[in-house]
Amino acid sequence: MLYRTFGKTGKKVSILGFGCMRLPILEGNPSKINEPLATEMLHYAIDHGVNYVDTAYPYHGLSFTEGGNSETFLGKALKNGYREQVYLATKLPSWNIQKKEDLNYYLDEQLKRLQTDRIDFYLLHGLSKTTWEPLKKLDVFEFLDSAIEDGKIGYAGFHSMMN
Repeated sequence: MLYRTFGKTGKKVSILGFGCMRLPILEGNPSKINEPLATEMLHYAIDHGVNYVDTAYPYHGLSFTEGGNSETFLGKALKNGYREQVYLATKLPSWNIQKKEDLNYYLDEQLKRLQTDRIDFYLLHGLSKTTWEPLKKLDVFEFLDSAIEDGKIGYAGFHSMMN
């Protein structure tokens, strides 16, 4: 496996990551992850050098505003020493943030779902003109700085699909 230094973090991250947006499913239902097969795939990737795993709050749900099952799956699949072998990235559902308290609510829920006390790379998901301004008004930078200081996240970033 080849690795690259991830920005200014100094972290050596595999050039291939394991994305958990489209895991194998059962019965054609995106909320029903085929956990034995998905776990086998994930463990194979990690055992062969992949050390970056990416998910997000809505992945493998029935709608983008509700929480999906990808994070919960990862919490289980990364047990038995696998969590310590990877950099874990997930994303705050920016479109669901209505008030300042929502920021901590979602982060804490994601930590529980992932069964970890720290998310290595925490991204503001799907930033756009309609989500960015409300986040700024809710002091999202203060929230991220505080989460880093508290050790809940390692690094903050953003995900955008703006044109």
